Amino acid sequence: MTSYENIPTGETMNEYGLESPRAKQMIEAARAMGPALRMRAAKAKADARVPDETVQEFHEAGFFKILQPEQWSGYAMDPQVFYAVGVEVAKHCPSSAWILGVIAVHNWQLAVFDDQAAQDVWAEDPTVLISSSYAPVGKVKVVDGGFRLSGRWSFSSGSEHCKWAFLGAVVPTPEAPFDMSNYRTFLVPIEDYEIVHNWDVVGLQGTGSHDVVVDDVFVPEHRTHKSMDGFLCDNPGNAVNDAPLYRMPFMQVFVRAVCTATLGACEGALEAFIEVAKTRQVGPNKMKNDPFARVLASEVKASIEEMKLTMIRNFDAMMACCRAGEPIPIEDRVRYRYDSAVVADRCLALSSKMLKAAGSGGIREGSELLAYHLDILASQAHVANHSNPFAMNMGGIMFGEENADFAI
Repeated sequence: MTSYENIPTGETMNEYGLESPRAKQMIEAARAMGPALRMRAAKAKADARVPDETVQEFHEAGFFKILQPEQWSGYAMDPQVFYAVGVEVAKHCPSSAWILGVIAVHNWQLAVFDDQAAQDVWAEDPTVLISSSYAPVGKVKVVDGGFRLSGRWSFSSGSEHCKWAFLGAVVPTPEAPFDMSNYRTFLVPIEDYEIVHNWDVVGLQGTGSHDVVVDDVFVPEHRTHKSMDGFLCDNPGNAVNDAPLYRMPFMQVFVRAVCTATLGACEGALEAFIEVAKTRQVGPNKMKNDPFARVLASEVKASIEEMKLTMIRNFDAMMACCRAGEPIPIEDRVRYRYDSAVVADRCLALSSKMLKAAGSGGIREGSELLAYHLDILASQAHVANHSNPFAMNMGGIMFGEENADFAI
């Protein structure tokens, strides 16, 4: 049992927060999926694809609606709810939680695009999903009414379940051919891109994070989103979607999608470690009676709960600012960004300790501890989980320097 219930609510917990009946229903639904997710995990790994049944169950449970605007039959709930659900899913299948996080968060991002983009995607079916690859590798030509886009993007998780894709590129100007302040997300329909099946990795195999290729397609202006608008929390979509949720900084919402699965996987690894300790012999005694194993289990549990509560606290503070119509202080955004990125580092270290303590059995094929460990290791490869740049920026601010990162 995780400790999402009975969290101090404060002003920010309303009908859209963790204490709402709908939130509790969502979290309980995620827990109830545990046996089915575990049963399908091997198939997801073998197929390099989360099974369609799992994605359908996510639809039926309303998980894809959590951050979706109410005008599109969504629930527009607080991010805390979405990521609490993600942790529960990840405890049983990190790959399923990963694609849930990075796909469903796009229903939030689409809400900050010009409203015509949402009309393009959801007018006939508001359950249509969007994948992504944000690396600024696209080649862009400015043309009348929009842009011509080409490129090849890697790591588009869950792309086979989606009919549109968010792709990253920098719009060149005569003064600056490549200036990240001109970065945009481009929204492209599946008819305009090819999925190249090349996902061959040692962890998070079920995410199916294949390459996406685009060859000189037209993207209208309204299907692009400027990163600076996301940084300034003033987006075209706010003309229609003006709820506090859609005033959140883009990166603060998105990056939790790539640390939450890691955190849930670490909790799943702890549960596997406990099961090993109950039966493994260490000399004449059961491992569960070994002082080192007991201390380690306590350390991991306390660390997991601390990270969960830190994420919740940070979202509470940001949502409080958004509800009050106040800007979130830059120094706080920098710290929140670091808090998110360091989760993968901490979880990998904790997982390594548990794997070592489990002995030689931990490295055998079929070891749950090893499977979780490799998923956590794979998650650390995501650029948003590289903590050093965010630590350097945070330290610089602490030493009196200006913020050097707009991806906060």
